[in-house]
Amino acid sequence: MIRVTTFAGKTVALVGLGASGRATANALLAGGAEVAAWDDNAEARTAASQAGIPVADLSAMDWRGFAALVLAPGIPLTHPEPHWAVARARAAGVEIIGDIELFCRERASRSPDAPFVAITGTNGKSTTTALLAHLLRAAGRDVAMGGNIGTPILALPEPASGRVHVIEMSSFQIDLTPSLAPTVGVLLNLTPDHLDRHGTMEHYAAIKERLVTASCHPIIGVDDDYCQRIADRLRTARNGDLDALSVLRPLPGGWFADGSRLHSDADWAGISAVFADLNGIGTLRGRHNAQNALAACIAALRLGVLPDQLQPALATFPGLPHRMEEVGRAGRVLFINDSKATNADSTEKALAAFPRDIYWIVGGRPKEGGIEPLRPYFPRIAKAYLIGESTESFAATLGAGVPFERSGTLDIAVRTAAREAAQSAGAEPVVLLSPACASYDQFKNFEQRGNVFRELVAALPGVTVPGRP
Repeated sequence: MIRVTTFAGKTVALVGLGASGRATANALLAGGAEVAAWDDNAEARTAASQAGIPVADLSAMDWRGFAALVLAPGIPLTHPEPHWAVARARAAGVEIIGDIELFCRERASRSPDAPFVAITGTNGKSTTTALLAHLLRAAGRDVAMGGNIGTPILALPEPASGRVHVIEMSSFQIDLTPSLAPTVGVLLNLTPDHLDRHGTMEHYAAIKERLVTASCHPIIGVDDDYCQRIADRLRTARNGDLDALSVLRPLPGGWFADGSRLHSDADWAGISAVFADLNGIGTLRGRHNAQNALAACIAALRLGVLPDQLQPALATFPGLPHRMEEVGRAGRVLFINDSKATNADSTEKALAAFPRDIYWIVGGRPKEGGIEPLRPYFPRIAKAYLIGESTESFAATLGAGVPFERSGTLDIAVRTAAREAAQSAGAEPVVLLSPACASYDQFKNFEQRGNVFRELVAALPGVTVPGRP
């Protein structure tokens, strides 16, 4: 745990008592602060109180006595309207910050040279964060990984000169971190997301831009217009001092991917033109993972990893659960769990990773736009198996262009897809769970959906599961 000493002897209001909120309360208390915590959910308040966290009715308190409001990232700061606690804090002139801001202040106070990497983007943040942590650990470095992935930042070990904090940051977290100044800042890409929380795409992009602008070594993917403009502004402001990367085109003076091969045209000692190859690394399939790998490799080099250490570490990356996760194989048939794909944009990355013979399990609670944006990939699909609430709307979109059946539930879809994939003539048919939908119609969350898929696959006859004899 990171003790937050910068608020010692002061009283801090805290709103949001999920995992990060509880970790924040404990870190503040351990550092000598007084905490008045609240959550709009009564069960969360009860659980926090039973865990020794002081819970108070903030609506009945004098906010002039608070040194700060620490807000959980899931609570609205601006849109669609500020949470009532935000309004109270602003009226009293109380600063509003998040848990990563507390980390940044502790780092600045106690160990300003401690390496700190902050990673953001609309897609790929988690994979890039996990991959960079893996590259660093393979090189023998002490790594603390967390933030928007896994462990809340204040539950990690304290910053130290020999320890690298690798932190995934959402736009909500950046918005609550005014003193953000990472050693390395990564911005992967920008597409419309969370506009209900940020109002406009321009506001969303401006928040993401703050992360790389404040970093000592900015790394930016330039394959979308928003990120290209951010890179252009930053290159001008910093006299060209940034690492740009692309998976769509060669990048003079930068870093780029040609299929599975990672190239450098940067002036970097010890780096050859093709410095790594992702071919055969199942956990890093697809163009989107080439972008993730490029960013992670550049960040690793900036932190002192040697060029010849990259390829062996890439080859042993285990991947993340529910993100293009290989969960089994039966002869020629490959089973991929991409349950994290809860919208068409995410599913597009999965469909693009396989050129043909896809037996696609799709459906759930549909998002706006459905699967219409995926039409260019329909020729790759051998058959679709429709599940959940979206069945009829997706059937209408697929029409006569893609063979499909209304499976209804995941267990029926898995059994049928596995049988028909095994009967196909394809060299490597793929049974792909990439739902392009939320899971809440049939499952608690996408993790449960992915876990059930994994269990169903493991129970099929003749399936070999990775890591299991």
